[in-house]
Amino acid sequence: MTTHLIAGNWKMNGLGADLAEASALAAALKAEPARARVALCAPATLVERMARTVVGTAVIAGGEDCHAEVSGAFTGDISAEMLAEAGAAMVIVGHSERRTYHGETDAIVAAKALAARRAGLEPIICVGETLAEREAGRALEVVNAQIAGSVPAALAGSPVTVAYEPVWAIGTGLTPTTPQIEEVHQAIRAALVKALGQAGKGVAILYGGSVKPANAAEILHADEVGGALVGGASLKAADFLQIVRAA
Repeated sequence: MTTHLIAGNWKMNGLGADLAEASALAAALKAEPARARVALCAPATLVERMARTVVGTAVIAGGEDCHAEVSGAFTGDISAEMLAEAGAAMVIVGHSERRTYHGETDAIVAAKALAARRAGLEPIICVGETLAEREAGRALEVVNAQIAGSVPAALAGSPVTVAYEPVWAIGTGLTPTTPQIEEVHQAIRAALVKALGQAGKGVAILYGGSVKPANAAEILHADEVGGALVGGASLKAADFLQIVRAA
């Protein structure tokens, strides 16, 4: 299995002054290295400054989304190549907030994941069910379909990460039970092997959705959990560091 990855998603938060938190995190990891890989995915306006802030440290800079095309008449979008030039090494694609608020389909997410590969970035491909889908007993069906549609076979052998984020747990303070997390992660592993062949066995599967210092250790030591995609708690170095140390 690959090394755990603890990735922060700042979402639409953060101004220049907040890069002090990235500096503090990097300094703490220099003083006491982590067992896991650590990344901070910042808004597009901060990616280049984030990359400069953490260059030469254990913190990886990433973006929060990218367009599938290299360039073109796509006002307001940012390409994977632009992120790479800004210093990013990773990019989140298919986050539920993009799927929900921007109507992104599995096909769009797959195209973005391939764009990330094209630009030399590691995509973090997000999947997850809504509360209605879980209550209807369709959680595994939904997630399996998202893996099949969002993880192209061409990614086999390339750096790629998958994040399971149950939509109903994101920012709500709610989290699935450990057995529920393990059930979905085990299903994702099987789906990844189907999509990528033997390479699917080495893909880290992160859990995301109200991950915080108080529950990180239990989640990160669950079967087939290869790290965490962290939202609000990644905005403060002290909180995020506790999650990193729990891996």
